[in-house]
Amino acid sequence: MLREQAVNHGEEMTKAPIHPLGKILENRVAIIDGATGTTIRTYGMKEADIRGERFKNAKKDLLNNGDLFTLTQPELIGDIHRRFFEAGADIIETNTFGATSIAQSEFFVEDPREHGGRKDPEFYQKVIDDPFLKSLAWEINEQSARQGREWADRVANSTGRQRFVAGALGPLTVSLSNSPDADDPGFRVVTFDQVKAAYAEQARALIAGGADLLLVETIFDTLNAKAALVAIREVLDERNFAADGRDIPVIISAAVGRGGETMISAQTIEAFWTAVQHAKPLAVGLNCSLGPDLMAPFLRELAEKVNVAVSCYPNAGLPNPLSATGFDLGPEDMARYLSGFAREGLINIAGGCCGNTPEHIAAIAKALDGLPPRKLPVNDEEARAIESAA
Repeated sequence: MLREQAVNHGEEMTKAPIHPLGKILENRVAIIDGATGTTIRTYGMKEADIRGERFKNAKKDLLNNGDLFTLTQPELIGDIHRRFFEAGADIIETNTFGATSIAQSEFFVEDPREHGGRKDPEFYQKVIDDPFLKSLAWEINEQSARQGREWADRVANSTGRQRFVAGALGPLTVSLSNSPDADDPGFRVVTFDQVKAAYAEQARALIAGGADLLLVETIFDTLNAKAALVAIREVLDERNFAADGRDIPVIISAAVGRGGETMISAQTIEAFWTAVQHAKPLAVGLNCSLGPDLMAPFLRELAEKVNVAVSCYPNAGLPNPLSATGFDLGPEDMARYLSGFAREGLINIAGGCCGNTPEHIAAIAKALDGLPPRKLPVNDEEARAIESAA
């Protein structure tokens, strides 16, 4: 949890350490970066750029597989991290939104539906076991974390202010909550254990690359997120972080529709929090899907109900193909909305998702400078510890 907690162990009183980011969240609003994909597009990359020599013979188009830029254009990804840090970000995300074997299979495995077959657990078990996909997923995640770590340390050393790398675990192209077959509502294309295995592989590689924390984000399907959280817990339990002093906290961020529901599992904000609070995240929040104006009522509801820090990084409004970023809101617009959320006492972490460039994050960081963070409520565990220590 965020505060130092007094815990009784017989007659001995000890204090659980606070993660450095947790200390920041108690004292000011931390800034998370913007949209890597949006920013990549401003560099004018083409299909040949993402393929490079390594993937030049790939059978499918790869330009929408932005995670591959980590391997084929590492200088580009490093430059994006640098720009977001210089804009004022405390936290940058790894370029791993779709860097699981399951998501990467969309670009490297023939779709059986094109030949009268279907995707099912048997198909995805082959994906999970495929040596090429396993190796590719590991490499993207580890290298992306190393790239983020390099720039976080560079900027921290030059400014004297600690910066953080969030290992991003994005949504999948499959759902554990819904069937794609209207005639067979009980059918699922993939199993819980398969999704868990893919996320565990990703989490291990992100940690190996030096991520400070893990961010399960853009949650459309809460059951998929549950598999990710179980995977993370198992990975953390495998490693003796207490022995080497490393603490890997988790942030959980949902994408909700206009009614405030997670978009596939259709859970309300309260139901979503009930489903994931067992993971004891450092923060929970909302991102993507909506602009800040439409997200506002659901953010208020979340801030009222949760006993941890709250994060918020909305899209830059609604999609607009005539805009330079593909979204309606400019930097000053996002700064106005996010600073308004801070003045309401709703947020501990602020930033932007789709459509938000380094210029957006710079405006947000400037507008939030000096504004207090959301006050963290005392949870039941802390209350018991305080009472016991009194």
